[in-house]
Amino acid sequence: MSSELTLRGRIVTATLDIPDGVVAVDGGLVAFAGPASEFSGVLPENGPGGRVLVPGLVDLHCHGAYGSDFSEGDLDGASRAARYLHSRGTTTLLASLVTGKPQDLIRNLRVLRELSEQGLVAGSHLEGPFLSTQQCGAHDPDLLTDPDPALLIQLLAAAGSSLTSMTLAAELPGASGLVDQLSARGVVPSLGHTAADHTTAAAFLERAGAGLRSAADSHGRIRPTVTHLFNAMPPLHHRAPGPVSASLSLARAGKAVLELIADGVHLAPETVKLVFDLVGAGNIALVTDAMAATGLEDGQYRLGSLQVTVSGGVARVDGTGAIAGGTATLMDVVRATVAAGVPLQDAVTSASAVPASVLGLSAKAGDLRPGMPADIVMLGQDLQVAGVLRGGEWVHPIG
Repeated sequence: MSSELTLRGRIVTATLDIPDGVVAVDGGLVAFAGPASEFSGVLPENGPGGRVLVPGLVDLHCHGAYGSDFSEGDLDGASRAARYLHSRGTTTLLASLVTGKPQDLIRNLRVLRELSEQGLVAGSHLEGPFLSTQQCGAHDPDLLTDPDPALLIQLLAAAGSSLTSMTLAAELPGASGLVDQLSARGVVPSLGHTAADHTTAAAFLERAGAGLRSAADSHGRIRPTVTHLFNAMPPLHHRAPGPVSASLSLARAGKAVLELIADGVHLAPETVKLVFDLVGAGNIALVTDAMAATGLEDGQYRLGSLQVTVSGGVARVDGTGAIAGGTATLMDVVRATVAAGVPLQDAVTSASAVPASVLGLSAKAGDLRPGMPADIVMLGQDLQVAGVLRGGEWVHPIG
């Protein structure tokens, strides 16, 4: 077999764990991924040497990086943030927007639509403005509003096909109607920033899943998500189990995908391990909720309309102290997940194949099957990024 590039090391994907494997790249596509003993081409002289080869990671929830916030409406800044994340192993991502004024959301969605058309992001994710004021987290409560079908139509028009996911509070009046609007367009409804009880949360996820499956022919998206499970929702209580129990139940049944910000700040390691044990890696999407400070030092930043202070790598809203997103990359999250006791293959699955399936991109991202774009992250023994291929091209390191 002839190839433009041949990489050798331990291959870890959702379906493969090969101690001595080869990934061959030709024409920007994966030409071979399997055991070195079955490769018909010229093997690299060096053996695995502690190298680990994983698919490019896929982040469903990311607000920015490297000094730029996707909610700024700045195409150059958004491009810089996306390219930084590519260089750190996240080769596919949704650009997330926090709650803003309607005119700002429309402007920002148009910018992200252009970014999507350039191929730098896979689409956009709207986190708000239809969220619970009781569980607003790092969203400006003055900008939150009840579901508004007319406003949603404007947002959809601005985003076009690039709007991929939207977070909603299930208990708000009119939320069910918006779930139907979104799922009919192939936009993934995500339960989050919610004070819903178990029954309401479960009905939201069931309804969203049914709507997505009925419209799946055009986009391949069939499961709703839960926005950063445990964060910005009531805790699990034995007499009021709330959205956490509904989310765990639906995920265990394969009807929903749970976002986990497993960065060591948003969730305890024991909580992360527990969720993997309960619902399985195939029903979890590791995410970052990354904000503008990702890749930079502590200091003052903005998240949408709010001022944020980052200290010790933890971002908090000035005045309220609410956690304001994350500062870790998705590869950082994978390492933290493994440190929590989750097997590497499970962590990689939840950071690649599962989120790719949520996006309807399983044929293009999240795996190393022959014929797929060669999005590959090369890791050292310590799981630090040693090199990134995106579409078969080496990504220039940034920062």
